[in-house]
Amino acid sequence: MNSFTFTPATKEQAKARVALTGPTGSGKTYTALVLGTGIGDRIALIDTEHGSASKYADEFAFDTLPLTTFEPPALVEALAVAAHDGYDVVIVDSLSHFWSGSGGMLEQVDNAAKRIAGGNTFAGWREARPLERAMVEALLAYPGHLIATMRTKTEYVVEADERGRKVPRKVGLKPEQREGIEYEFDIVGDLDHENTLVISKSRAKPLSGLVIRKPDAAFAEAVLEWLNSGKPTPSASDYLTTATAPHTTYEELRGLYEEVRRHNLLAAAVLDPAGGSTTLGEFIVRRGTGAKKEGGKGTEQKGEAA
Repeated sequence: MNSFTFTPATKEQAKARVALTGPTGSGKTYTALVLGTGIGDRIALIDTEHGSASKYADEFAFDTLPLTTFEPPALVEALAVAAHDGYDVVIVDSLSHFWSGSGGMLEQVDNAAKRIAGGNTFAGWREARPLERAMVEALLAYPGHLIATMRTKTEYVVEADERGRKVPRKVGLKPEQREGIEYEFDIVGDLDHENTLVISKSRAKPLSGLVIRKPDAAFAEAVLEWLNSGKPTPSASDYLTTATAPHTTYEELRGLYEEVRRHNLLAAAVLDPAGGSTTLGEFIVRRGTGAKKEGGKGTEQKGEAA
């Protein structure tokens, strides 16, 4: 007797999972703020670019968290704090620093290789990969909208202009992140040096393949319309509220865990009542363990009274 059950698929409302890639100067931060402002009210921006986003504070309302080292667990903790504080939108500007910046994944791998394997890079990846996996899962499970910018390496190509003259043009290549990171997002937009956005990957059919010059509020409205089409579903914050409710039984928490698992939110970064960072799945398990012990004590007390 197997435990697998197929159920009808339904379109559910979603939170934005958007990646914006492009070379330096292509307008990634500005476009992220345009999009964030159009799809949410309260915006938190995790700033890895030495405060550059604050140059737009006269045009957009947002809170910033500047970081100078980029260990993956630091991003997980920042997401937990943002979720606890109820931000509708989190912008990670840029995610590339958590790959190649100080304390990022490449440095984590190098350090692990030197520490445990005499410089063996493969062993270093085995040691460090869970950090990256936890970071990506926390990004995708954030209870609000998530926008990540990523730098692309740049090169110049020579093209003919409208007059036939040979002129250099700056173009972006692959994002400075692990291979295939763009597949984790629902919408990926590539920006060029003229702030033209090309939707290179999209699960939102109306947006697929669009070319948008200087993306504005209309782009944000199109994204929001697609996100809001479908059946409403609880967020990680909603599930956390249920999990922390007093007198929740072990069986209720067990059912809650399964529902959270079905919605791929077990890895959502949250703050527990003590203020520490954990995942929603780990928190529910701890609450369930406590509820089970309390239930056992209650049964013992009833037996003694009888």
